[in-house]
Amino acid sequence: MTRVAHDRYLRDAVMTASPGKLLVMLYERLVRDLTQGEEALRSGERSEGSRHLTHAQDIIIELRASLDLEGWDGAPRLASIYTFLLTELIAANVQADADRVASCRELVAPLLETWREALVLADEARTPAQAGRAHVA
Repeated sequence: MTRVAHDRYLRDAVMTASPGKLLVMLYERLVRDLTQGEEALRSGERSEGSRHLTHAQDIIIELRASLDLEGWDGAPRLASIYTFLLTELIAANVQADADRVASCRELVAPLLETWREALVLADEARTPAQAGRAHVA
């Protein structure tokens, strides 16, 4: 697949994804950035590590900004986690601290799995209703 085709595929995937799927996609990219940033720092590639950590920070800022603090009672706690992660990643980036990045990744990975599970449950809950409408039509 060429780079242009790949970029087009990604753009189309994002444009057609449900809000839940977009959230999972952001978390997947966040984990990937943290993993690659940690690996780069451990191998002495500070600028490459910084690039990944900066992108991870951008994702966390986006996640925090899109969080509806009034719509869910767990939102303030999740906002606190985002604030903590952002603070840790800034410090990790400044200090080139791969261990700090690893700690952040270890915090984010279970959140990704939780959102994946929630997306599956939401899709399963939606599927019978959609199947019922198909039979009615």
